[in-house]
Amino acid sequence: MQDDDISLFKAELRGVKPIKHDRADTGKPKPDRKQFTTLRQAATVSQGETKVDGLSDQFVIDVGAEDPLYWAGNGVQEGQMRKLKLGQIPFDGSLDLHGMSVEKARDTLWEFLAEAARLEVRCVRVTHGKAVRMDGRKPMIKSHVNTWLRQHPQVLGFTSCQAKHGGTGAVYILLKRTMMDGRDE
Repeated sequence: MQDDDISLFKAELRGVKPIKHDRADTGKPKPDRKQFTTLRQAATVSQGETKVDGLSDQFVIDVGAEDPLYWAGNGVQEGQMRKLKLGQIPFDGSLDLHGMSVEKARDTLWEFLAEAARLEVRCVRVTHGKAVRMDGRKPMIKSHVNTWLRQHPQVLGFTSCQAKHGGTGAVYILLKRTMMDGRDE
């Protein structure tokens, strides 16, 4: 390089500060496997108090991490479910159940759906995650959400989301609207 190039280069770099460290930030540290296993086991243990909300855990439908979810209640039009599946019905609320125990997820989901019904919301999204488990068993929260939504009185139908909204790790939920009672059923 010639002196002109060097002086131009130095002029462009004026005010630039050198980086003090030589390691990239890779995000969150990986969780300790022992602690992770302990937390998983604790999530399945009931806290002793049973809340009567109409959602049964007697028979949980096990689903795989990549299995798409789909359910339509009696009388729900195929066209509505097709629109829901294609993401053409906008969702007005979203809930993320990642990292919650089964009991906490159940209570949170029940309260969320009650609030959505109170606000006359037509469609919501619930992210349950895929939780590919190290012990080879099916995803716990996803399987429970699949079972609970089929039992909830406000749920008309649900389907796995489009990839941009969480894919098989989330569901769009079509809800009854009481203001228009009779049209949704």
